Amino acid sequence: MTQTLAGRSAPGRASPPGPTPPARSPLTRHQARAGALFATPPMVLFVIFTVLPVIGALGLSFTSYDVLTPPTWAGLANYARLLEDATFVITLKNILLYCAMFVPVMIAVSLLLAVALNSRLPAMGLFRTVFYIPVVTSPVAAATVWTWMLNSHYGPINEILGFFGIPGPAWVGSSSTAMVSIVLVTLWQGIGSNMLIYLAGLQNIPGHLYEAAALDGAGRWASFAHITWPQLRTTTLFVTTLSLIGAFQLFDQAYVMTKGGPANSTLTPVYQIYETGFNRLQMGYASAQAFTLFLIIVAVTVINMRVNRSDET
Repeated sequence: MTQTLAGRSAPGRASPPGPTPPARSPLTRHQARAGALFATPPMVLFVIFTVLPVIGALGLSFTSYDVLTPPTWAGLANYARLLEDATFVITLKNILLYCAMFVPVMIAVSLLLAVALNSRLPAMGLFRTVFYIPVVTSPVAAATVWTWMLNSHYGPINEILGFFGIPGPAWVGSSSTAMVSIVLVTLWQGIGSNMLIYLAGLQNIPGHLYEAAALDGAGRWASFAHITWPQLRTTTLFVTTLSLIGAFQLFDQAYVMTKGGPANSTLTPVYQIYETGFNRLQMGYASAQAFTLFLIIVAVTVINMRVNRSDET
């Protein structure tokens, strides 16, 4: 008996095969095929209208192309030209200034609105709708209306300031206030979407945390600082990332309200790409500008994510 057991446990003997995985049922295979069928059309459209144009633009960035004649190979000449382009540097400075003004205020105001509207009072649904309406407004139409409102001669905003004895500035006509005007308009139009994101984050915070804090005698500010804000770190990272990406792509408001002026004080990278490609017909150089801006956005996004992760740790 001992020899038999020893023989069974002898080294080198093949171990019995493990359990075989369960076979996929016909229903599971049908669901997989249905999922692939539904996902194929949007993926095909994404490849045709996004991936292929991006690859084509990347190829154009290494050429000299004016639309009227066939493109000629230029190598890295367009990217070398960027290093000497003072106007492109000005656009980067402008957009960094815009981000420094826009993103912190966007985070703070949208969060405060979400906290204020995160209640079950009867009119909260109406207020949420009112604050969200600017999001679905056309950026061009909104910028046109705001240009009239900010007019230094007959705009209603300066009229209201004059009623209180405050001289209104030349909002979009002065290089010192033009960027501030654009920030005001983009804040008005973008706060609603971030407010809804924060509302979703607030409603996912467990209520028992606030109940425990109340039992410990914590006030509203202590509850916000020790419960609400830490629980919203992931939401804040998401909102900050979207706000930064959108800020670097600023175009509509600068085009309608200031045309990049006065004195290039509101000229943005996307606006310069538009001018270079469609007004000067330098498509190769415009493509190089676009991919340089893309790399800058990726770098800023990565830095933002690393900073937020370090704050969490």
